[in-house]
Amino acid sequence: MSLRASLARQGLDGVTLLVLPAALFIVALFIYPFLYGLVLSFEPKVGGWLANYAKFFSEPFLYTTISKTLLIAIPVTVLNVALSVPVALRVRLIAKPKLLTTILVIPITLGTVLVAEGMLNYMGPRGWFNRALLEFGLSSSPIRLIHNYWGVFLSLVITGFPFTFLLTLSYVTGVDPGLEQAGAMLGARSWDRFRTILLPLLVPGILITFCLSFVQAFSVFPSALLLGEPAGSTRVISIAAYTAAFEEYDASMASAIAMIMAAVQVAIVVALLAAQSLVYRGPAGGGKG
Repeated sequence: MSLRASLARQGLDGVTLLVLPAALFIVALFIYPFLYGLVLSFEPKVGGWLANYAKFFSEPFLYTTISKTLLIAIPVTVLNVALSVPVALRVRLIAKPKLLTTILVIPITLGTVLVAEGMLNYMGPRGWFNRALLEFGLSSSPIRLIHNYWGVFLSLVITGFPFTFLLTLSYVTGVDPGLEQAGAMLGARSWDRFRTILLPLLVPGILITFCLSFVQAFSVFPSALLLGEPAGSTRVISIAAYTAAFEEYDASMASAIAMIMAAVQVAIVVALLAAQSLVYRGPAGGGKG
């Protein structure tokens, strides 16, 4: 008797056969590593079970990484979302937007490291950008755009905007254009149509996009190392976890920092999702058809 027939005799249908492997995959890939890291964080080298967390929140060099990461992630996310909405609204009017979307996907395919290397070549003190500024007399000295806060900021915008834009475009194109056309027939101007029709329908999607983009920006690591100041203004929390794991060889402390990092992200995402009801209550969108 085959395995499928045996399972069918036990009352396991086709849906169960699909759900069970997916559940096992999620447990193996996400839940088990999280639980392992959580337990490991309470097993410090020295001290009681909360020693790692007490050390993190008692040393400014460690706990200030939270604020430094937020000072990078939040402005980047706000800028990416703010730019993606008008660009998506304009692109949806293009008959064949595939070429433009393909071009915008290039930074995602290149990856953070290659983008950082390109910025080092083009925006460094001897890069083409500064050479052009000096050649045309627009600046008397090279402008410092890397190895500081702005280097990390620009890198995250370059790599994060395409991701944010594509998500926003999917929500924008899902709104029934007949709703906006009805508003225009009633005499509403473009800004009024956007404020009263499109924006309320896009709020849930924009909020989800904001959360995903924030999580992506908050986990910044290569850009902070290659383009920032790892010991200064861009010492983000992921660098602190890396230092604990691979320089101090303290896996327990690294796990504690990772748990704190996850807790901050979850707290902000939950707060944003909870605030959605204060902004708009209604259907999640006005889909086509």
